[in-house]
Amino acid sequence: MVSSSVPMHTAVEAAALPQVRVRVFSTLQREPAYKAVSSVMEQHILSGELKPGTALPPEQELATQFGVNRSTIREAIRQLEQEGLLIRHGGRRLFVVLPGIFDLAPRAVRALILHQVTFQELWQVAVIVEPLAARLAAALADEVDLRAIEDNVDAMTVALNASSGLDAMRSQSELDIAFHALVARASRNRALMLAREPFSLLYRPALTLLQRSLPQAAARNLQAHQQIARALRARDAEGAHEWVRKHLVDFRRGFELAGLPMDRPVESAPLDPRFAVEAPA
Repeated sequence: MVSSSVPMHTAVEAAALPQVRVRVFSTLQREPAYKAVSSVMEQHILSGELKPGTALPPEQELATQFGVNRSTIREAIRQLEQEGLLIRHGGRRLFVVLPGIFDLAPRAVRALILHQVTFQELWQVAVIVEPLAARLAAALADEVDLRAIEDNVDAMTVALNASSGLDAMRSQSELDIAFHALVARASRNRALMLAREPFSLLYRPALTLLQRSLPQAAARNLQAHQQIARALRARDAEGAHEWVRKHLVDFRRGFELAGLPMDRPVESAPLDPRFAVEAPA
């Protein structure tokens, strides 16, 4: 009679083989309860189930729903507040909100600094993104957008002619940054607006420095902004795109003329004596 079972000698041979312990699994890391709660709440917000303006239940009710204690709920809420997804009104009441662009930008700036991003890398992105914003704005800007852009140009003209000194330079730099933000807003592209905002925060000290190093920089900025505003008013998408591109190429050339390092990490700017805008000229 032929047996269908494994032959006895095979089992014996297998038992005689050296036993190798293979470790392919690692210990599971348990997530803190507050992170699990905040993650679930965040998913409900991002999915649209909890829409902006929705009032959340009191902490005790949330604790009951999640089956955790109030301290866990408080920690979860604190994290969501820091992310700009929740806000308190009337002292204690919590509401769902959309994080604003300026809420997100500082976090992105920290990430760029931690990754040692250079001014050269920022410029390489800006020279693509900013002209695109102008092209879109030429087609989509309404009268309110165009008037705000032109008012900015007028304010820069006044600032340029009114006075000199560090305060005037800072004012002109702020107007410069605001101009590009207004053009981006007129593009009606929220992804573009979110993408470009951190660059504005990082460029701010460099703009003032360029004006200190190159007295002609402010006037050249103003001339470029005037041309961009005219192209936008004329609905000239190609002209607006090209003038912004030229403007950014001129910005890079200014860096080179001033002897400033485009290949240095942006975090080094405040540490480099040439970036110390408070120092005497």
